[in-house]
Amino acid sequence: MQRRKFLKNSSLTTAGLLSVPVLASCKDENKTPETVPPIQAVKPIAVCTWNFGNATAKAWEVLNSGGSALDAVEQGVMIEEADVTNETVGKGGRPDRDGNVTLDACIMDKDGNCGSVVYLQNIAHPVSVARKVMEETPHIILAGKGAEKFAYEQGFKKEDLLTESTRKQYQEWLKTSKYETTINIENHDTIGMLAIDANGDIAGACTTSGMAYKVAGRVGDSPIIGAGLYVDNEVGGATATGVGEEVIRTVGSFLIVELMRQGMSPQEACEVGVKRIMKKNEGRKDFQIGFLAINKNGETGGYCVHPGFTYREYSENGHENRQVSSFYSKT
Repeated sequence: MQRRKFLKNSSLTTAGLLSVPVLASCKDENKTPETVPPIQAVKPIAVCTWNFGNATAKAWEVLNSGGSALDAVEQGVMIEEADVTNETVGKGGRPDRDGNVTLDACIMDKDGNCGSVVYLQNIAHPVSVARKVMEETPHIILAGKGAEKFAYEQGFKKEDLLTESTRKQYQEWLKTSKYETTINIENHDTIGMLAIDANGDIAGACTTSGMAYKVAGRVGDSPIIGAGLYVDNEVGGATATGVGEEVIRTVGSFLIVELMRQGMSPQEACEVGVKRIMKKNEGRKDFQIGFLAINKNGETGGYCVHPGFTYREYSENGHENRQVSSFYSKT
């Protein structure tokens, strides 16, 4: 069944169940468009978490040739998924404590459509499988063996994702089996990407192999819509990196977009997002979180817990790796 037909039939079935107060609140919300910051003419731009310049270069190539933001973010993060020297994303990612490489990814378009895969094995490009979930099914999230089976049905090829390098590292880790997160040491550095195309439309994608040597079955924020990624085409988008458990607890990316809807800049919203997390973790210094956001005007911002988080930005003004300020200063 086609996704649109499924959703149309579902909406007709459930429409009568909506209460008058809920409908009234929706009408009230529609009466207050002034909460959305005024939109200026904007030119294409792509940003991603961390210094993944090859990814933003690919995204810019798509945007500069008139491609959509959705194609740009997918093709951009696929660069890192295919890079076996990047041991936090895609093929070559570090395994869980059972020795299996498990991947998580999501994607979201300008219309609020989204797709996600969690705990996916043997497929090098989870972001593309997530897009197929979005476009070819009535669902949003597919997990584990079901996601893998769906990928094969869509023509994706089975691959061994554990490289010789990550296999050796895993064998070394087994000697102590000590689990710890290391700040800014490529242990859990997800790539999240946001883009605006020539039409002014926004899309986002996020992909990761998760924390190295995690408990088998663990899923972080990266494939969770609203936590690791969120896009609202009226307002902007946000994505996250770091210890996903803390991002999930505050639905971090959704929070940042809603703060921008209320008039905050991307920078201000990211700062509030991190401070919200730290308020719930007063005194803790054993984890990193980084937020990246872009608004409808093409303004960007980022903020993190510890110094070291950066983001890449590519626009007609150039290609730059931007340092961001942090909750804790260098010691």
